[in-house]
Amino acid sequence: MKNIKYLLLRRTTQIGLLFLYFSANAYGWNILAGTFGTSMIFGTIPLADPYTTLQVLATGFVLGADVLLGAAIITLFYFVIGGRAFCSWVCPINMVTDLANWIRRKLNLDKEEVNYRFMKRSARYWIMVVGLIISAVVGIAAFEVFSPITIMQRGIVFGFGMGAAVIIAIFLFDLFGVKNGWCGHLCPLGASYSLIGKYSLIRVKHNADTCTACMDCKVVCPEKQVLHMISKESISVTDGECTNCGRCVDVCNDDALEFSIRSFTKNK
Repeated sequence: MKNIKYLLLRRTTQIGLLFLYFSANAYGWNILAGTFGTSMIFGTIPLADPYTTLQVLATGFVLGADVLLGAAIITLFYFVIGGRAFCSWVCPINMVTDLANWIRRKLNLDKEEVNYRFMKRSARYWIMVVGLIISAVVGIAAFEVFSPITIMQRGIVFGFGMGAAVIIAIFLFDLFGVKNGWCGHLCPLGASYSLIGKYSLIRVKHNADTCTACMDCKVVCPEKQVLHMISKESISVTDGECTNCGRCVDVCNDDALEFSIRSFTKNK
């Protein structure tokens, strides 16, 4: 039986954060209040999503020092430690897309050679840039208007309305359309955290000596291109697009993959 340690840890973190946001509204708790865009811990420590902050700045709006500090805190955290961990450990949409991809595997719908003919992973970087340009032109944070992350959080806290259609659309897109379509190809937040966390310290390390090339890791990996070293080299995953989800570590029966601290002196 495959290990699911990191999967359980991620779900606990994601559901726990949503519960804290819900409790702030329902019970008046101030442990974590706000949205994934801007939050406060214990009503004192500000947190702000860097891409959301850039969009607001692009509109010409003058932000308070607390928001800028919050964006700096989050940027520093993922720059040093987290990489794209936001995508797999925090973002609630990850639970939706993971479910869609689990069903895809069960229904044997994984045919990426067709998917990649009409959609590239680089699209999310273009969307990220276009989002900033549109924000500057129209004077509002463009992506935040349609962000499924915000829609899902507000739906859980206040109740789902028409916004549920957006979540269902992403689920169906990932299930019957492109594998990892939203998170892996379109989401601009994923693109921004990929750039921020390119040199983060916590990385998955591969040991080629014990690897039997079963490729189970690539089956479950949402960014399988980052595992190019499998069965070939004993090096760490250094690609910024790795989400540090740990699923590759969970499914590896060879103990060939583990989390480690990145080395900057040599690639191992």
